Amino acid sequence: MANRRFSTPSGPSQRQLRVGELIRRTLSEVLARGDLYDADIAHMSITVGEVRTTPDLKSATVHVMPLGGQGADIAIKALNRHKGALRRYLNKNVQLKYSPELTFVADTTFDQMDETRRLLSLEAVQRDLAAPDKPDEGDDD
Repeated sequence: MANRRFSTPSGPSQRQLRVGELIRRTLSEVLARGDLYDADIAHMSITVGEVRTTPDLKSATVHVMPLGGQGADIAIKALNRHKGALRRYLNKNVQLKYSPELTFVADTTFDQMDETRRLLSLEAVQRDLAAPDKPDEGDDD
């Protein structure tokens, strides 16, 4: 079941998507410039893959992953430790009515893509994909 706190059954609104992308770009720039110093992540290149906001834009979940995927737990703990400072950087650089509460989580998009590729490469799936479509039963056209 989808997390209703972050989206409606029809998905996030255009406003949520725009604000999420603005937050994503701003946090990416802060991390790329090295404005935030923490010994645990000082030598990591961290990718901000996606930011999902609540409909009221007061909370944002930031999906991050270090380059190569190594040390994700360390990076997430460090970013969550410094979420107050990152929120202040966001306030300085983005005009929003409310500064969202940030929560950092691991970005599993790449893992999901790898699993999809693995499933699509299975022999049974390849056989099903290669099989010609059967005509519907009872069609006498």
